[in-house]
Amino acid sequence: MRIVLTSDQSLTSTFRDIPLLDFLPCAPIERVPRIIYRLLDSQLPEKNGRLIYAPYAIRKVEAALLNSGFKREEIVVAHPKKLECFIDDKTTIVGINTMDPYGLGPVTLMFTDGGKLTSYSKYFFTTLVKRLNDYRERKNYKFKIVVGGPAGWQLKMKQDLTEKLGIDHVVSGECEHVIGDIFRDIESGSVDRFIDIKTMPRIDEIPTIVNPSYKGMVEVMRGCGRGCKFCSPNLRTARFYPIEKIIEEVNVNVKSGLRRAWLHSEDIFNYMVEDRKNFYPNEDAVITLFEETLKRVEFANPTHATVAGALAAPKILKRIAELNHANANRWIGVQVGFETASSELIKKIANNKMKPFSAEEWPWVLLNGTYAFNKFFWFPAYTTILGIPGETDEDEIETARLIVTMERRLKEKLGERAHFTVTPLAFVPMGSFKEADFFDVNENLTRGRILHLYYAWRHLAYEVEHSLNMVIKDKLTFLMFYPLAKLGSKIVVDSIRKFAIKKGINVDRPLEPMDLKISKIEV
Repeated sequence: MRIVLTSDQSLTSTFRDIPLLDFLPCAPIERVPRIIYRLLDSQLPEKNGRLIYAPYAIRKVEAALLNSGFKREEIVVAHPKKLECFIDDKTTIVGINTMDPYGLGPVTLMFTDGGKLTSYSKYFFTTLVKRLNDYRERKNYKFKIVVGGPAGWQLKMKQDLTEKLGIDHVVSGECEHVIGDIFRDIESGSVDRFIDIKTMPRIDEIPTIVNPSYKGMVEVMRGCGRGCKFCSPNLRTARFYPIEKIIEEVNVNVKSGLRRAWLHSEDIFNYMVEDRKNFYPNEDAVITLFEETLKRVEFANPTHATVAGALAAPKILKRIAELNHANANRWIGVQVGFETASSELIKKIANNKMKPFSAEEWPWVLLNGTYAFNKFFWFPAYTTILGIPGETDEDEIETARLIVTMERRLKEKLGERAHFTVTPLAFVPMGSFKEADFFDVNENLTRGRILHLYYAWRHLAYEVEHSLNMVIKDKLTFLMFYPLAKLGSKIVVDSIRKFAIKKGINVDRPLEPMDLKISKIEV
């Protein structure tokens, strides 16, 4: 086979369809026993070594290669455990898609003590590359190992390790419009180890996938446009897929038997946005997108959203909930950036994130936006950032106080319908902050950051105990995973408490909630 495409094993697991367990590879192998990981690691189905469903990024590369003149019989998308079935003396390239090859991602750094421990993502990636190298040497084959994905910066940052592993080329950037030429240049030996693509494809240069994607994922836009300084996607120009192109990909997945769709964007409320000054959502466009998608599938949810967009356009939340038949046992999950509760800090690092509201309203937006989400059975999984350049300890305490405020006010207003999680991430220098230093989890935990960590994880432990049964539908999976999740979250909370005590910090001393109120939602 001329071209063999794959990913490391962390990206081909369904993790028993447990929400947010896709982050399990961020955990360290030294602390999460391999028997537990294997118990939760349910791999994507394959037929004779070929992935039936594959990560969306690989499907895009596959389609782009076909679009640029490579033949179907020359390309295979293979399961990482079955690569040797397709590699022979005619193989020129083995392409590997990866998300976190060296364990330097924001979530991973939090779990691995700033990279001192080895994440499963790093373990699976390096093991795969070493296996390929051994096979290449043993068979005396000449194929090139080419790695791509959003984490190309990690392979460039640790060039010594990249060279030691025998990785021949690293491709960074959006590639659909040039990947055919790049692969041919690699085959001819006329290209550097690190290939940085400086241009971006037009929407009409991005081909439609030809085979089904994992989770029925379909991209609806690229870039964002809000300009958050810490975020790499914001450096890309916002481009929107026309609905016809999106539905083409939905249909590819439906034909394979998939009945759910994940509509991927950096912010679903930015889809087809016309108001680039205040970012008021294009309600009709977003609702039409879901109406058309849900004519073909049984359930569709977005991957990412902004809380400001949700609060500005609750009509979208309500209509999508109706289309999905959302209720107390059928929630719409979405990942949302919380970042910080500090109005001053959010103004400095993400001055458009709160629009169409003001920076001064940011804590109120987070509280009321979560109320809007929950009112219509949307479950936001928030992320915050520890160690943002320019933050103060008071900023961190404000974040902890807002978590407490959200717990109380939402419970008072919504009762058992109040749900959210907050996951703190370590600052990683990306976007406009790429010259800054990594946040050192071990050395830089101040009182405010410890309180931020503690209250976020305390609330996560609460949600594990009170809402996990709502989001895990398979009873056997729930019975297996629930005690592990409950124990694991308790261990994390207790560990933070013990660490705080050593630092002379009393995390059990109640924090004063913010003086914020929930306003009526008009739809």
